[in-house]
Amino acid sequence: FFGGIALYFDDTYKIGDYIELDSGEAGTVVKVGVRSTTLMMRDEVLVTVPNAVLNAAKVINQSAPQHRKRLKVPIGVAYGTDIDRFEELVTDIAIDEPLVLDSPKPRMRFRRFGDSALEYELLCWVNSPVRASKATHELNRSIYTTLNDHGIGIPFPQREVRVVSESGVERAMGST
Repeated sequence: FFGGIALYFDDTYKIGDYIELDSGEAGTVVKVGVRSTTLMMRDEVLVTVPNAVLNAAKVINQSAPQHRKRLKVPIGVAYGTDIDRFEELVTDIAIDEPLVLDSPKPRMRFRRFGDSALEYELLCWVNSPVRASKATHELNRSIYTTLNDHGIGIPFPQREVRVVSESGVERAMGST
């Protein structure tokens, strides 16, 4: 009872907000009661969570203070790539994607030199946390096909294994 009242007065979330629990569950709040809160999950299943659990859990309100959500799409590109051309292609893909907001403008960030790739992130915004997965899917598909069309490689981890026989002869065998 007190959990429900505390959630109400704390203004943690309201009906229509998209929340994520520390257990990994996420959904849209469809009902807030005195004893429990009901969430509509992405697969259209209703889940009722006791307010006592919510009071003890870390709750991320993806809809507050604004409904829009920032996407961080990781992309690895091969060493030796013309990074100016690569960044321009990926930024143009994001600008052309209808689910991505025009403002703030999409941008690329070079994060680190990885073991197998130059590691980038595409940063852009969608108008709702519910649209994030669909937008990421569409962006990943477009990035993959566009980079392939332009001959820009997306590397994958590779290892070289050396086998030394008892006679001391060394052979290299590639593996992935």
